[in-house]
Amino acid sequence: MRNSAEMRRSALLVFSGLFLLARLPPTASQEQLTPEDNLLVVTVATKETDGFRRFLRSAKSFNYTIKVLGGGEAWKGGDYMSAPGGGQKVRLLKQALEGMSGEEKIILFIDSYDVVFASGPKELLKKFQQAKHKVVFSSETLIWPDRHLEDKHPHVREGNRFLGSGGFIGYLPNLKEMVADWQGEDHESDQLFFTKIYINPEKRKSINITVDNKCRLFQNLNGALDEVVLKFEDGQVRARNVLYDTLPVIIHGNGPTKLQINYLGNYIPKVWTFEMGCTVCHEDLRPLTKLKESEYPLVVIGIFIQEPTPFITAFFERLLKLHYPKNRLKLFISNQEASHQQQVSSFLEGHGSLYKDVKLIGPEEQIDLATSRNLGVDMCRQDKDCDYYFNLDIEVVLKNEQTLKIAIEQNLPVIAPMITRTSRLWTNFWGALSADGYYARSEDYVDIVQGRRVGVWNVPYVSNVYLVKASLLHAELSEFELFTSDSLDPDMAFCQNVRNKGVFMYVTNMHTFGRILSTENYQTQHLHNDLWQIFENQADWEERYIHENYTRIMRDKLIETPCPDVYWFPIFSDLACNHFVEEMEHFGQWSGGGNKDNRIQGGYENVPTIDIHMNQVGYEKEWHKMLLDYIAPITEKMYPGYYTKAHFDLAFVVRYKPDEQPSLKPHHDASTFTINIALNQVGLDFQGGGCRFIRYNCSVTAPRKGWALMHPGRLTHYHEGLPTTDGIRYIAVSFVDP
Repeated sequence: MRNSAEMRRSALLVFSGLFLLARLPPTASQEQLTPEDNLLVVTVATKETDGFRRFLRSAKSFNYTIKVLGGGEAWKGGDYMSAPGGGQKVRLLKQALEGMSGEEKIILFIDSYDVVFASGPKELLKKFQQAKHKVVFSSETLIWPDRHLEDKHPHVREGNRFLGSGGFIGYLPNLKEMVADWQGEDHESDQLFFTKIYINPEKRKSINITVDNKCRLFQNLNGALDEVVLKFEDGQVRARNVLYDTLPVIIHGNGPTKLQINYLGNYIPKVWTFEMGCTVCHEDLRPLTKLKESEYPLVVIGIFIQEPTPFITAFFERLLKLHYPKNRLKLFISNQEASHQQQVSSFLEGHGSLYKDVKLIGPEEQIDLATSRNLGVDMCRQDKDCDYYFNLDIEVVLKNEQTLKIAIEQNLPVIAPMITRTSRLWTNFWGALSADGYYARSEDYVDIVQGRRVGVWNVPYVSNVYLVKASLLHAELSEFELFTSDSLDPDMAFCQNVRNKGVFMYVTNMHTFGRILSTENYQTQHLHNDLWQIFENQADWEERYIHENYTRIMRDKLIETPCPDVYWFPIFSDLACNHFVEEMEHFGQWSGGGNKDNRIQGGYENVPTIDIHMNQVGYEKEWHKMLLDYIAPITEKMYPGYYTKAHFDLAFVVRYKPDEQPSLKPHHDASTFTINIALNQVGLDFQGGGCRFIRYNCSVTAPRKGWALMHPGRLTHYHEGLPTTDGIRYIAVSFVDP
C-alpha cells in the first residue's frame, strides 16, 4: 500500500520544456523531499506514437515525473535496425542537462517508443543505490555496433558484460561529465559513444559507471527473449528474468524485439490481470451514443470478392442489418469472381441507393487483390470527409450488428473484431510472428481465442475485417501501395507496412462478433451451390436451411402426432425447400415412373414414383449428414431405445402432378423408418396431396412446407400417397435403416 504522500503525487509530463500535467500543491508532509522527488525521467520523442502513449500510460500508473525532449524536431538519429544511430538523443540530453542543477538529482534516461515501466520509482531507486555506482547502464548479451571491442569490456563473474545505451540512470553531475565530450552528429551512434566511455578504465572509474548485468533495473529483450516470462501476482504483472531470477523495473524492446515488447505491453504493468481482466479497455473511448445520425463518422467499407465463396446473399443481408446510418457509409466493392455478379447486382439494384456512395469494380477489369485493396483504402484517403476505412472481406460472417460502432468507439488506430472459424483455433489475427515473418502462436493465443482472456490486444497481424483511422492514411500510411509486395500476400504486406511505421494493430474479443467461412472445396457447378456446404460451413448451412423453430422442437414440444407413431416436426426452411426443388428441376432428369429402374439394386421398383435420387445430383453424403445431425436426434427421442446411424439406400425428391403421377398406391417402405419432407405449400403451390395410413384410417392432408413426417416403414404403417389435384407437389423422401 502506498503512503498518503505517494497517493497525492500525480504523474508529471514535460514536453519540450512545458509542463503538461501539473502536480498538486505540496503539503507540509511533502516539504522535505523524498528520494522519489529527486528522480526525473528523461526521454526523447520527436513525435507522439502509439508506443510513446503506451510508455506514458505505464509511467503514469507509477507516478513517474517525465521530461520529454525533441518535440517538434525531425528525427535524424536513424532507425537502429539497418545501421547504428541515436546521436540526436545524446545531443538533446546534453543540452537538457546543462540547464539542470542539484548534486542529489537522479536522472533516468530511457527510450520511450519501445519501453514500459513494470514498477515504480521506489523500487527503481532502491536497486540503483544497491548497485553502489553513480551511473548504471542497462546490459546486453550481444555486443553492438563494433564487435571488435568485445575484449575491452570488463569481465563479470555472472551476467551480461555489454553496455546498452537505451537506458541508464545516474546522478546529474556524473551524467554531465559523461556527455560533456559529445561532439558527434545526430546520425552517429550513441551506443558506440557510451561504449567507448565504459571500456575506458579511467573514464569508467572517474564517472563511476557499471552495467546492470543481472537485469535488476533494466531488461533489454534483444538476445534475451528466452530468459523473460510474465509473472502474474497480486493484481500486477511483471517480467521475470528466469536466468538471474530478477524482476526488472524497466522493459525495453530494443532492436528487433518490437513485437515482443508489444506482447508484454498487453499485460505489464497491470494492463490485463487475472483479477481485473482488462484495466484499460474502457479508456480514451469515442462514444457515439449522443451523436445525431448526421454526426456519425463517415466510413468507407471495402468489400472484396476474390474467389467463389458460399452464402454471398447472406453476406449482403447482414450488411443491410449493420446498425449504422447508411447515409454515413460509402461502399467500395471489388468483385473479381464472375459467378457472383448476379448476387452483387441484385444487392446494388435493391439497396445501393441507401448508401452515400457506391463504387463497383467488376471481374471484367481483371484487377488483382493487392491493387483492389489499395484502391479501396485510397477511396477513403482521397475523401476529405472520410473518418474511417472498414475492411470487410466477403467470407466474413458478421453476426454482431453493432460491430462497426464498437470498433469506432474503441478509438484505436487499427482494430479488428476477432472472428473465428467454427470449432477451430483459426482467427483473423496472429499473436506472434515467426523469424521469417509468418504465423507463430503466442503463449496467450488459445486463451484469447477461447475467451479465457478477454480484452483488447496489441498484435502483429490482422486480416479479413478491421477498422483503420483515416488520419493514418494521410500520415504514416499515406503510401498508395500498402498491400503490394513481391514476396508477401496483400494482408501480410499491409500489416508489415503498418508495423514498420510504428502503428499498433489491435484485436478485440470483448464481444462476440462472428466467424469466417471456409472457401475450401466450394464447387460452383450446381444451381444452388450453398446446399453442399453442410460439411465445410455447417453453422452457416444450418442458419440458411434448417427451420427457425427446429431448436425448439423438444423444449417447446413442437412435435405433433397426427397419427399413431407418426411424428410431424419442422426441419427445413422455406429457402431450403425452394433450393431443393429448383436444384432438381435444374437437373431435370426425372425418372419415368415405371417399374424398371436401373438406378437401384436389382433394377426393379415395386412402387415407382417420378423422382430424382440424391446421388444423381451428388448429394448423398450431404443428405446422410443432414439425417445424422438433424433427424437422428429426433428419432432417438420419439422411439426410445432405438439408435440410428441414418443409413439409407434410397433418398430422393418425388414430383406429383395431376397429368403425370398424381398419387401413389398403398405400400410399405423398405425401411425401419421413413422421412417424408414437404418441399412446397398446399393451397399455394398445389391442391390435394397428403398421406393416408390405411391401418389407422388416418390421413395427413395438409402437409406443411419444410415439415417432416416420420413413421415406421415396415409392417405397421401401410400407407398411400393421396392424389394431387392441381399444381405440382414435391416431397423429399428417405428410407432410413433399410
